[in-house]
Amino acid sequence: MLTKVYSASIQGIDAIPVTIETDGGNGSTLSIVGLPDTAVKESYQRMVSAITHSGLSFPHRRTVINLAPADIKKEGAAFDLPMAVGVLSAHEIIPSDRLADFMMLGELSLDGSVLPVKGALPMAVKARELGFKGLIVPEANVTEAAVVNRIEVYGVKTLGEAVALISGISDLKPTIVNTREIFAANAASFDFDFSEVKGQDAVKRAFEVACAGGHNVLMIGPPGAGKSMMAKRLPSILPPLSLGEALETTKIHSVAGKLSRGSMLMTQRPFRTPHHTVSPVAMVGGGSNPMPGEISLAHNGVLFLDEFPEFPRTVLEVLRQPLEDRMITVARAKYTVNYPASFMLVASMNPCPCGYYGHPSKPCTCAPGAVTKYMNRISGPLLDRIDLQIEIQPVGFDDMADTTPAEKSISIRERVMAARAIQQIRFRDEKGIYSNAQMNSRLLHKYAWPDAEGLAKLKDRMTRLNMSARAFDRILRVARTIADLEYAAAIPAEKAVTAPVLSRHIAEAIGYRSLDRANYGKTF
Repeated sequence: MLTKVYSASIQGIDAIPVTIETDGGNGSTLSIVGLPDTAVKESYQRMVSAITHSGLSFPHRRTVINLAPADIKKEGAAFDLPMAVGVLSAHEIIPSDRLADFMMLGELSLDGSVLPVKGALPMAVKARELGFKGLIVPEANVTEAAVVNRIEVYGVKTLGEAVALISGISDLKPTIVNTREIFAANAASFDFDFSEVKGQDAVKRAFEVACAGGHNVLMIGPPGAGKSMMAKRLPSILPPLSLGEALETTKIHSVAGKLSRGSMLMTQRPFRTPHHTVSPVAMVGGGSNPMPGEISLAHNGVLFLDEFPEFPRTVLEVLRQPLEDRMITVARAKYTVNYPASFMLVASMNPCPCGYYGHPSKPCTCAPGAVTKYMNRISGPLLDRIDLQIEIQPVGFDDMADTTPAEKSISIRERVMAARAIQQIRFRDEKGIYSNAQMNSRLLHKYAWPDAEGLAKLKDRMTRLNMSARAFDRILRVARTIADLEYAAAIPAEKAVTAPVLSRHIAEAIGYRSLDRANYGKTF
């Protein structure tokens, strides 16, 4: 008897449907075709043991299993459950009349337990898109998949539960998750808050500007100045995820297997901190079984690179194209996949190898030329993509001993959200543009061109400080964000869209370029 069971495979961060065709007849062999990898081929032994321990009899007769479409490589153990159901239905051990209602996935343990798999969320999205009535997943994945509405999601612990559900004799109920309620309850809960940071008001202001416009940030300062501590608090002032962004972010982490057991929709922006020994493949994604890299896991969030110059040059250079395109295409001989990579780059570094160049009290012990050599570990094109370069000095004793409560993250976040609201109106007709940091030359001339006084100040500072031409556009983008923060508290958002960029906005933006390569070392 020929039966069809429906499942899915992951390609990039999306699922593609896979039909498991099973044909039973006379004989004693079992064949699995359709470009299966080793894990899929090994499922035979798992199926035999799982079916036997579930109180059913494994049909030791001729069975052919085809995973269609046959030209796409099938990987992993997620096909165990649908293949076992296909074998049982093909030999009429269980009824097959309800198979077309469900998409299913799950790895089988030898005792018949159904183990969790990667990519349950994108598979649930695909099942709803294809019009399936229900989705059968491991119980450990049920809350993850149930965030997709308008489809019944069933979590099963064992193969026996799945068989009973398909046979129509189970009282198992679909899992229901109130996505909006969960999202609203957890979106503003953070472990770190800027109220815990003593002093560093100038750095906090720079972070506020960076988050308001989606700008990349480089912090440079001596050890113990608080660079890592403040970077960890950045997500608390970023605008909250929209429901669409949360779904896309959760899909990426689901495919990568980074969601904890029983987790649901991600409600906070990701904060990724790879070690400086990370490889280029781990950073951008790929591998023999392609997986998202760190830049994709940081999608819609923050990628924090501590000890920036210590990263291998090859790793840093692969960031250049994703920072511009906000997408990474991993092309190999056997596959090509696209991963989203719209992240905010935040990097920190010491000013020199010893760490104390420009320190107010500790002398630098580096040899002549060591500072320039250290800074040259970061290429000009990569530094060009970093809008704000912030100098950080250690906090003085009086600031550390001050018990006055500092401004909370929620207050800063409200200003950031008000500035982002202006940008949403400004770029609502611009495809692929969502923040000031993404403005091209046409939009800069339209929305960020300064007044005569500001233009004169910009010319004077660029000439006097010997700034490179690449800094010009960056200064205008940051100045536009500074203007948005000012106007958000004073005039309606519709009017703030085209409100002028003034001299004072340009002056502050220039201050954030003090580490431009042409004058680095003269500003300390």
